[in-house]
Amino acid sequence: MIELSDITRVYRMGKVNVAALNNVSLAIKEGELVAIIGASGSGKSTLMNILGFLDKPTLGRYTFDGVDTRRFGDNKLAEMRNRRIGFVFQDFNLIRRASALANVELPLVYGGQRDKRRLAMEALERVGLANRARHRPTELSGGEQQRVAIARALVNKPKLVLADEPTGNLDSASAQEIISILRGLNDEGITVVLVTHEMEIADQARRIIQLRDGRVIRDEVINPSDKGT
Repeated sequence: MIELSDITRVYRMGKVNVAALNNVSLAIKEGELVAIIGASGSGKSTLMNILGFLDKPTLGRYTFDGVDTRRFGDNKLAEMRNRRIGFVFQDFNLIRRASALANVELPLVYGGQRDKRRLAMEALERVGLANRARHRPTELSGGEQQRVAIARALVNKPKLVLADEPTGNLDSASAQEIISILRGLNDEGITVVLVTHEMEIADQARRIIQLRDGRVIRDEVINPSDKGT
């Protein structure tokens, strides 16, 4: 599903070029559950942004579903982000004045989708929050807000879910609930890639990719036979 070949991302910092990623090559198959780990500054967020078409590599090739993404213009990249990829962020990124239902509807509004209300309710039902659809984020716990964010990520039925530190602002019980939901989505066939600095979270993935100084230093399948357990 994903193939990165010699991906390098260089940022200009004043008069200095800084390589956030340096010749990264890896492949992620459809249906995998992958954790990307690394210390601050290791390049994991940059990698996530490139995977989600939020950033472009300076050098190298990113192939998504067999298509070289260097062929994509800005409009196509925006369409891919909206229709093919679901995003979950540490800070939830919910509109505080809008209900949970309205927040989940947003990707459908941008995509011009019909039946927005029905599809958004179905997504909330998948994360067990149909009974909280009319509540605003300020009326929800941190774990519930993240479940709304997951519902929003799912509403367009993406092939890939990217979760950037999805448990970073949660207590341990809520964090485990979120990971259980992500594992359940993976059991349904959705490819899930999550960035985390917490090894107890990463260990619940089925593969770990570790970065250091913009390079892959570990790529290990850790739970090859637990899918569906």
